[in-house]
Amino acid sequence: MEKKTAIIIGAGPAGLTAAYELLEKTEVKPVVYEATDAVGGISRTINYKGNRMDIGGHRFFSKSDKVMEWWKNIIPLQGAPSKDELLLDKEYPGQKHNLKTFPGGPDPQKTDKVMLVRRRLSRIFFLRKFFYYPVTLNANTFRNLGIVRIIRIGISYVRIRLFPIKKEKSLEDFFMNRFGKELYETFFKDYTEKVWGVPCDKINPDWGAQRVKGVSVSKTIEHALKKQFKKDESVSQKKVETSLIEQFMYPKYGPGQMWETVAEAVKAKGGDVLMNQEVIGLVNEGSRVTAVRIKDKRTGKTATTKADYVFSTMPVKELIASFEIPAPEEVKEVSEGLIYRDFITVGLLLKKLSIKNETEHHTVGKIVPDNWIYVQERDVRIGRLQIFNNWSPYMVSDLENTVWMGLEYFCSIGDVLWNKSDAEFKKFAAEELERIGIIRKEDIIDSTVVRVPKTYPAYFGTYDRFDVIRKYVDSYENLFLVGRNGMHRYNNQDHSMLTAMRAVENIAKGISGKDNIWAVNTEEEYHEGKGD
Repeated sequence: MEKKTAIIIGAGPAGLTAAYELLEKTEVKPVVYEATDAVGGISRTINYKGNRMDIGGHRFFSKSDKVMEWWKNIIPLQGAPSKDELLLDKEYPGQKHNLKTFPGGPDPQKTDKVMLVRRRLSRIFFLRKFFYYPVTLNANTFRNLGIVRIIRIGISYVRIRLFPIKKEKSLEDFFMNRFGKELYETFFKDYTEKVWGVPCDKINPDWGAQRVKGVSVSKTIEHALKKQFKKDESVSQKKVETSLIEQFMYPKYGPGQMWETVAEAVKAKGGDVLMNQEVIGLVNEGSRVTAVRIKDKRTGKTATTKADYVFSTMPVKELIASFEIPAPEEVKEVSEGLIYRDFITVGLLLKKLSIKNETEHHTVGKIVPDNWIYVQERDVRIGRLQIFNNWSPYMVSDLENTVWMGLEYFCSIGDVLWNKSDAEFKKFAAEELERIGIIRKEDIIDSTVVRVPKTYPAYFGTYDRFDVIRKYVDSYENLFLVGRNGMHRYNNQDHSMLTAMRAVENIAKGISGKDNIWAVNTEEEYHEGKGD
């Protein structure tokens, strides 16, 4: 019998996971069509003159044992502190590259494909001062905010605990219920509106459930107390809220290395990963998608490929528009009303930073130890900074003498930020960082600009009617929507992978329903860290 074929649209984490799992668990051949010239989607790594950029920042941590083991199977972990656990150390030893080494794993100095264990540190830059993220109730926070604001935060938190908002209708309600009005307006409101470009009271509270989950003032206090009094540092992080995780795995050369390795494995096992191939049409007949129309972006030629199964990670708006027998008018209306937020990152290579490391953490070159910094300042448009030296020392070509940063801006295609030329944007970004005291422009060595469309599926527009689309696409028995844009959900990398894994399991087990795929990142047991 002729082998069945699964067409996979997109070579990001969900698409490549689906391809790999099909080869491992079924007799179905995966054929991955990627519209760009790079695999990994927004988890790709960009190499600019030997300095590597991670778009958005991707920690390799999951509460799913399946995902954690999957990653370590692709790229081996740099030793193992204990079975199935990462170590909660207060600080790595002061080695040259600020790496903790464990017996039994590959040496990152000698091996290219290795997963490092990295310390996580994120802080908020607000009032020209640093606050730990998630917000920590410690002396630093009290000192920076001042006694008057602290009292207001405490009063507003007690008030919301006594009189909570009974029905959360917006993201603003979601935040207020968990942090109180004062803390929400101090640390969440402005940054969130930078990300989405609309007020928090116009955003569906589902976004909070996806991204913030169980984090609250009480959870933060509980976590801080456990850290203070727990003597055994070899503790699993599995029951810790995701935003409070203190260590994570990270490929030596960034997240793109993971997906480049997976793509190589897919091809070695008999699958295809084809680049610069844009899906322009889906041939739909009855309850099936029978073929996919492809355009080669290099030659302009088109072709039609038969499909037994179709996995889509393409934006839902584009997917609905691609059906050759058009979707019903209501489905098209909801699809056209879906909104995406776009993203620009500036890679900035510097001799040094103006801000100094005033923490207890050892770092190479004595730079600040943060992986990323959330910029809460209202007089700049920048949303977040990444310091790639601290993600992996191998991301930077001259670790000892340079600082390699990523400056993140949230925008919409066609707006003022998006329409700036590269030269204008580099100048604009440098001036913003100098204004808030992070750098001096004379210390800049080089810079580059990367634009990423449809990075964030938005929880406004027609999102509250998404069930209309879901009912329609689920009616196609051999069509599986997976991943962030594929499902119009602000999923993390591990969630996207789990959606693909479940879709493949459904094929292998002959399960026709799709509910278990849509349940990823919404089910309560996943939130509580019980695994998949």
